[in-house]
Amino acid sequence: MLNRAKLTPYDLALYATVVLAWGFAWIGIHFQVGTVSPDVSVFWRFLVAGPVMLTIAVFRGDRLRYGPGDHLKFALLGVLMFSLNFLLYYHAAEVLPSGLLSIVFSLASFFNVWLGALFLSAPVDRRVVAGGLLGVAGMAAMFYPQFAGHAFPRGALIALGLSLAGTLGFCFGNIVSAKLSRQKTPVFPATGYAMLYGAGSVGLYAFVSGHAFTIEWTVTYLAGLVYLALVGSVVAFACYLTLLGRIGPDRAAYVTVLGPVVALAVSTAVEGFQWTIVAVLGLIAVLIGNVLVLRPRK
Repeated sequence: MLNRAKLTPYDLALYATVVLAWGFAWIGIHFQVGTVSPDVSVFWRFLVAGPVMLTIAVFRGDRLRYGPGDHLKFALLGVLMFSLNFLLYYHAAEVLPSGLLSIVFSLASFFNVWLGALFLSAPVDRRVVAGGLLGVAGMAAMFYPQFAGHAFPRGALIALGLSLAGTLGFCFGNIVSAKLSRQKTPVFPATGYAMLYGAGSVGLYAFVSGHAFTIEWTVTYLAGLVYLALVGSVVAFACYLTLLGRIGPDRAAYVTVLGPVVALAVSTAVEGFQWTIVAVLGLIAVLIGNVLVLRPRK
């Protein structure tokens, strides 16, 4: 059986930072949708975050010159993690409450384990299967009261599908990032370039779609954009991808287990998310399922 090292205080600090940053980021996404097209909002977010990441790389003394092969990987990471993932989630946020989106995103822990086994030869045991099934059942329980209610917006099923596809995009991006980490590629320049490639691809999509590159000049939109670009992207992804390189994509994805607790609390306060007994039981099932999936093998 595989023995894995215990988490260090530094790993735990990275965990806490990502959980809080992404926990509050979901409500930030909620305030980004509406007047401005979702693809344009994603474009602004990473057009700001990418250069900041590269600037930090310069101050750290990281090298910025890479070959075509490396840039191809950066571009793939950007399209998967910083373009497709967020574009789909921003569209889903037009329909679904931010707290429920965070629950869907928590399935990344389950997907990461299987993708890690497929592409990185990581081990899988029976708890992964049991935990994944429990997580899916819990998510279904949380969504059931919403679908059963007459007030649930049309297109909810499509939004759920979009968020699931976005989660898969994020997980495939994790595999690319893990391979870059194995090559000893520094986190900040790799992420900075990937964010710019992501911004470029989603910007091209917005241009072809005929969407105007506008900004909503309101406090909520601008505050959300600044938070998502600097805290939700630069700080959170720098910590998350560092953590991923240190402990692997399966255990790093544990942040997606704790993040929904923060996101649901914020959604309850800001969006008026309605709790039911079924929803509470569903949340408990999701958390237990993720713990089973990510608990280290002895």
